[in-house]
Amino acid sequence: MIIRSKAPLRLGFAGGGTDVSPYSDLYGGCILNATISLYAYCDIIPTDKGEINFYLQDKKEHYNYKSQPSLPINGEIDLLKAVYNRIVKDFCPDTALSFDMHTYVDASAGSGLGTSSTLVVAIIGAFCEWLSLPLGEYDIANLAYSIEREDVKLAGGKQDQYAATFGGFNFMEFASDGKVIVNPLRIREDILCELSRNIILYYTQTSRDSSDIIKQQQDNVKKNNAESLDAMHKLKEQAIMMKEALLKRDLDSIGRILNIGWMYKKQMASGISTDLFENVYSSAIQAGALGGKISGAGGGGYIFFYCPGAARYAVIKQLQASGGSIRRFEFTTNGLTTWTSH
Repeated sequence: MIIRSKAPLRLGFAGGGTDVSPYSDLYGGCILNATISLYAYCDIIPTDKGEINFYLQDKKEHYNYKSQPSLPINGEIDLLKAVYNRIVKDFCPDTALSFDMHTYVDASAGSGLGTSSTLVVAIIGAFCEWLSLPLGEYDIANLAYSIEREDVKLAGGKQDQYAATFGGFNFMEFASDGKVIVNPLRIREDILCELSRNIILYYTQTSRDSSDIIKQQQDNVKKNNAESLDAMHKLKEQAIMMKEALLKRDLDSIGRILNIGWMYKKQMASGISTDLFENVYSSAIQAGALGGKISGAGGGGYIFFYCPGAARYAVIKQLQASGGSIRRFEFTTNGLTTWTSH
């Protein structure tokens, strides 16, 4: 018996950063994001060996532990072990499970597509399938957030966990009391096709640790940094504008909103943009893109651009000359999926 799960990675269109505490606690946040056909996968194979084996297939790494109710958090694949620890603690206390776990993510860590959070969601989903845990979508997303932010103390926001769990295009609201509301957007298939055709996803061949940028962003809020706060307020407005443009099928406005949002995003914290990003961005605009943004917190990873009409071909040609690579994708409507293979 093999328990399997997969959860989709995401693109954040607008409002990124307003889901991060303390901004969301003080002012409330809004984000519009969409999941794409890149995934985090998890397989669990129950065994009777009295061992726990983690196989990180994309990284070609293997970690072995004796079965025990709690694995040590010591800087070695802490996120994976923290999920196991929390599942045992909350749902089967004092139990020492025995299994092999295989994980794989379609994009590298630090790419800006929410890889870490999406993998956590996929692992939780596999445990839910195996142990028949009574968790709904909000429960799974909130548990993933709690494990990352509280158990492992990783800096970051809330959108990735909810995007991976729910899937599709979502307008998310993050209330000051910690409540999260996911509003699925019903978008016609022809609009999804046109949008995925007009968006180019470009990998810069760089990655980053987003924690420093996020911590600086959090400090700017705590210090009432006027420029940073104003930028975050504007990004929240951009999310509402983006939602309206999508629902009205005003797709070219999406490119223009992306362009404005990118200007505000860079004001949230230093290090979000780099010389490489600025050069890539300006060359894409000159080739015909209406706008774009870095995916995730910034500093490295993926950028995506909106290219109207036939502009995508000139933009692709220009981007390929910059040394990165184009990643093909489609938008997805499903979130976390789990099943058992016999």
